[in-house]
Amino acid sequence: MNNLKLKVKQGQVLAASPARPVVAALRRTGNPGMIALAAFAALAALVPLLVTNPFLIAIGNLVLINAVVAISLTLLLGTTGQLSLGHAAFYALGAFVSANLSGHLGWPVYLTVPIAVVSVSLFGWGIARLFLRLSGYYLAVATLGIGLLLGIVLRNELKLSGGPDGMPVAPLEVFGKALSEQAWYWTFLALLVLVIVAANNLLRSPAGRALRSLHDAEIAAKTSGVDTQAYKIKVFVFSCGLVGLMGALYGHYSAFITPASASFVRSVEYVMMVVIGGIGSVPGAVIGAGIVTLLPNVLAGMEHYEILLIGCILLVTILFMPKGLVPTLQKLANRISNKERP
Repeated sequence: MNNLKLKVKQGQVLAASPARPVVAALRRTGNPGMIALAAFAALAALVPLLVTNPFLIAIGNLVLINAVVAISLTLLLGTTGQLSLGHAAFYALGAFVSANLSGHLGWPVYLTVPIAVVSVSLFGWGIARLFLRLSGYYLAVATLGIGLLLGIVLRNELKLSGGPDGMPVAPLEVFGKALSEQAWYWTFLALLVLVIVAANNLLRSPAGRALRSLHDAEIAAKTSGVDTQAYKIKVFVFSCGLVGLMGALYGHYSAFITPASASFVRSVEYVMMVVIGGIGSVPGAVIGAGIVTLLPNVLAGMEHYEILLIGCILLVTILFMPKGLVPTLQKLANRISNKERP
């Protein structure tokens, strides 16, 4: 019938098009997102084998690190609606805790990294207990103040941080040999995939639905019996723990860390990754991290216009794609798909 095949099954007429067998195959799997994630992981894992330039692999490592940080922030902002401007400080805290334990005390890195994660999580728990009764701009200002105070401490405590110049960090060694750029890349990629799976499972779980209710209608969630305060604290601590983990690993990866990693500008960059990609969207956080991380390297010869261009991208996103890049494209794809249906 002129490129259109009709099949009658159980009294229904189904129209088949060239694209529909693929869609049907994805639906039969029950989870198209996992197929997309597996394809992404497989293709990304080939990058170190195809790219021999260590500088390009190092940029890829930064993208993967920032992607995990962006996911941690989008879980907080996209579910409870709580904006943190202190995530860069939590990132630096994880790096300096692990650096001091491995450098000054000589502890093995495989112990210092988990201790750094626990330390940052406890620090985040204390902040959550103090400030999570606040909301909106008030919480943003409170976390900004914590970040600024921690940055001041790191710049002035020479024994703990080396001062403004920073301090060297012991490398992560496996069987007595430091990890290469390629090995770090695969390590960060594996962590990113695990975090994506964990984040998606969280958002689909009853706890994830309860968290989303806090963002949409907190009063209604309270009346339904949701312990809003407990959920806010848990997701904030989880977010801080992820940031602390990536900060600790980054310190051992780069073998050097400075208090500049706790700056307000870094926190704003993390928020920009989330806003550009799409608040509450895990794939959006990954794409936003890639855009914000790659732009400075793409514009290496235009460093004076770097901030201006990033600001313009953020402005265009807010004006024309207020929900972010990925949710907007998903909505557009759904509209096109619905129009093609008979």
